[in-house]
Order: sequence, then structure tokens, then C-alpha cells
Amino acid sequence: MCADIAALVLGCEGTALTAAERDFFRDANPLGFILFRRNIDDPDQVRGLVADLRDCVGRKAPVLIDQEGGRVARLRGPHWPELPAARAVGNIPDAAAAIRAAWLHGRLLAAMLADLGIDVDCAPVADVPVPGAHDVIGDRAFAMEPSRVADMAGAQAAGLMAGGVLPVVKHLPGHGRAFADSHKELPVVATPRPTLDVWDFAPFKALSALPAGMVAHVVFSDIDPDLPASVSPHVITSIIRDHIGFDGLLFSDDLSMQALSGTVGQRAAAVLAAGCDIALHCNGQMAEMRDVVDNARPMDGAAQRRWTVAAGAMAVPADRVDMGALRVELDGLLSTGRAGEG
Repeated sequence: MCADIAALVLGCEGTALTAAERDFFRDANPLGFILFRRNIDDPDQVRGLVADLRDCVGRKAPVLIDQEGGRVARLRGPHWPELPAARAVGNIPDAAAAIRAAWLHGRLLAAMLADLGIDVDCAPVADVPVPGAHDVIGDRAFAMEPSRVADMAGAQAAGLMAGGVLPVVKHLPGHGRAFADSHKELPVVATPRPTLDVWDFAPFKALSALPAGMVAHVVFSDIDPDLPASVSPHVITSIIRDHIGFDGLLFSDDLSMQALSGTVGQRAAAVLAAGCDIALHCNGQMAEMRDVVDNARPMDGAAQRRWTVAAGAMAVPADRVDMGALRVELDGLLSTGRAGEG
């Protein structure tokens, strides 16, 4: 490829780069990279890997991770503190205390990531689960009511940004009503559009000023019966961009997930053609990455503009706080939620 930055975020295979990966990333020049549990050993190793990834492309490329707390946490003990899932925050009965706890949660996540050089967190989750939905979202959601989800997801995003980490709100325009796991199969949501507007889409509309988001691999049959949101120009333009009003940088969900059909290269071409700014491929498998790169394109002008805005949110100096005191405060607030459960 030319020196243009590819509209891609890619993974790597292990805890250190191979010579083949270094050469491939140098030539592919993706916007950035994403880390998973397979890439994590100890803090010094992660810092070294982050630096090596950026060295491949010769710039401070964004490095992403899914660090939500609870069961979705790539960084775990003994080297990193365990933070609870979002629902533990949502269980705090007092609304103001829950919002404060969500901010604390985000700020503590940011401190964990920034120490390693990781500057993008694929959080908050702003989905609103419904009874009976697949538990792939489950306790990753703050609550089961749209306005409460919006308030706490917004506070967590603010906490992340206060620590110099870019939040990526997910999964636009809503994954909470899915009765299947999009990692394994394609969910189809048949709910009428008016209900989606006031329930599923509402938190994302409230959070539409956030600088980055991720699009779900979910079919909304009352809007586009044929295509998942991530490859549907109609959903991305009419719903996410126009109705919800989200103008931030849009990542696809992982191209490796089995909700999408076709080769990973065809999937990459489809999400970019539909209106995603960046195609996300996570598994680090070289053959798949070559196919993705061969079918991707450089970032267009709109994607570059949105990335500039998102990068500006990351450039704000982190506020100086006593992280130990913040953890004590968060634990105290969480204890009220646990007491309420009893």
C-alpha cells in the first residue's frame, strides 16, 4: 500500500511481534491496533508491545483494548486490579451516586490503560437489554432502562476522557434486544421502529456527541431486513448518522465474528462501503489480515476529519487525582448497590 493510512485496526498474534508482523504492519499502515488477552503478560511486556506496534507505522497510532470491567477485561490480576461489570454500578440505588461511580469506574480504567500506553477503550456499553435477550450483553449494560443507561455510560465516558483515554461507545444502534450472540451467529431484531426509537436508540442519541463508536452486527428487520447494521448503508446513514445524530468516528465490530457472511476481506469492503470509517479485525491471523488489507482502502476525508476530532479528545492532559482514594470511593458506592440487592 501507499503511505496513506488504511481504514483499519488490526490485531497481532502473541505477546511480541514477529519479523513478519513488523514488515506486514509497516506496509499495511493501519490506523491502529487492538490488544486481546493473548497479547497480555505483564506491564513491561505490554508497554514494549505497544511501543513496537507504533514503531512499525512510525507514528503514535491508537492502541485499542476491550477493558469494560467484569467478564470483559483483557487486563487481569495479578498485575492489574479487577473492576466490576457495569451492572454493579447500575445497581447503586441513588442516581447521583451511580453517576459518580460510573465516572470513577471510567477514570480508574483510564489510569490502568494510560500506564501501558493504551489510549482507546472499547467502552462504554450503551445497550439496553430486554428480558429474555441473549446474555452476551447482560451485566455489561449499566441498567435495563434507556435514560439510566445513557446517564451512566456518559459518565463512564467522561471518566475515561478525563484520564486521556478515548471511549468507543458500543454497540450502535443497539445490541440489547438481540436474542443471539453475534460472535457466533447473526441476530435479527424484528421490533418495530417506533419502539426502537424510544428504547434501543435513545441512549445513543443522548450520547451522540461522543467522539467514537462501534457498529453492531445486528439486523433490524423493520429498517433493513437484508443487511446487518454494520454493512447497511441505510442503517448507518439514516439511523446512526441522521436520526441518532452520531458524527463520531465509527468502527465496525470485529470482522472475525460469525454474524457476517463472506470472507473477511469481503466483510472489510462491505463495512467501509456501508459507511463505517474504520474496519476492525481482531484475531491477528496473518492470512485473514492479508485478505482484509487487500480489500480495504485508505481513510477518506470524512474519516480523517472524525479521527482528528477523536484524537483531540485523547490529547487532553489527564487530570491529576489520587487513584487510591478514587478506588476507595468507588468501593464505598458499590457497597450500597450490593446492600440493595440483599
